[in-house]
Amino acid sequence: MKILVTNDDGIYAEGIKELAITLSKVGEVVIVAPDRERSGTGHAITVHHPLRLEEIKLPNVNLKAYSVNGTPSDCVKLAVEALLPKKPDIIFSGINRGPNLGTDVIYSGTVSAAVEGAILGIPSVAVSLAAYENVKYGIAAEFALKTAKKIIESGLETDTILNINVPSVEKDDIMGVSVTTLGVRRYTNTFEKRIDPRGKVYYWLAGEVIEDNLDINTDVGAVKNNYISITPIHFDLTKFELLEKIKKWNLSL
Repeated sequence: MKILVTNDDGIYAEGIKELAITLSKVGEVVIVAPDRERSGTGHAITVHHPLRLEEIKLPNVNLKAYSVNGTPSDCVKLAVEALLPKKPDIIFSGINRGPNLGTDVIYSGTVSAAVEGAILGIPSVAVSLAAYENVKYGIAAEFALKTAKKIIESGLETDTILNINVPSVEKDDIMGVSVTTLGVRRYTNTFEKRIDPRGKVYYWLAGEVIEDNLDINTDVGAVKNNYISITPIHFDLTKFELLEKIKKWNLSL
């Protein structure tokens, strides 16, 4: 079993190291990740400058590891199409510092790396921990390992990824595992207006999250109620219910 591990927090992030070490219990792991943090890059790929890949030695990690001066999606494409002698059997992206819930999956480099794996026909999983401070990745890594074993046993449709979010609580406080739909997350006061030392206006992306629907059947509601959320995501964005309606418009030039 060959496993590719990537992330968007950068190759030196603690989450990717713990994930890779844990997954090495069930397969041969190779790490290919951005050389620095690439959070919020979505599914961007690099087309206007060359990608550079460098083999590195991660402290206390006895696994092959490569850094790339590109996005998470770049890392997956480069690993699968240029670096590795054969396709990995499975791809894991994470463990992300902070949740990737609801509509935020559109912006997430963590999720997009997994989507790139699915596009390339490889079963792929994104794993995030719903915390930014006092972060402990052990429970999320343990659940990722169990998920990997299930995929090995049962398979996963290659046009689908699993998006996993783990609440940041002690193991005894986790209520269970919930298979969920995507919820909705919005933000208020998104941009903070500031003045630089030369008197020029600039804007800093900020704001507070608004979680309107805390239905336990959504990923947002599940994590809020201390459930591990696992959401199957398909990259086909077609709104199938509207196809027939729009056909009836009889649009023409």
